[in-house]
Amino acid sequence: MKTYAPKASEIERKWHLIDASGQTLGRMSSQIARLLIGKHKAMFANNTDTGDFVVVINAEKVRVTGKKLTDKSYYRYSGYPGGIRSVTLGEMLQKHPERVIEHAVKGMLPNSRLGRSMYKKLKVYAGDKHPHQAQLAGGKESDKGSTGK
Repeated sequence: MKTYAPKASEIERKWHLIDASGQTLGRMSSQIARLLIGKHKAMFANNTDTGDFVVVINAEKVRVTGKKLTDKSYYRYSGYPGGIRSVTLGEMLQKHPERVIEHAVKGMLPNSRLGRSMYKKLKVYAGDKHPHQAQLAGGKESDKGSTGK
């Protein structure tokens, strides 16, 4: 008996809508990463992108526990001496709330070409408006307010 390997033509991608309001950042991000990777499907193969598309709305209303709003920092480094910059989670949520979820999910995906192709299927929006109504309404799956559990 041979091991099953899914072909690109056999992969059926669905669209999932996740409402981030009131949900904890880490728990929601791990569920999103699971959907993007495709681990919820029977045809999952770790060397193939079998995941679905995920649309996240209300990113500005995501919840964090403890003192993370002031203590958690995001760093970037230009490569020059003194070129390190840091932004706290609270500042990031005010300026670019979508980046908080994108950063959390990206860290849970594989660090390879495969992970980058999975990451492209994630769409995050700060408010409740998004341009993907047609994909969600056109006979595809919609997870209003849930994380695909």
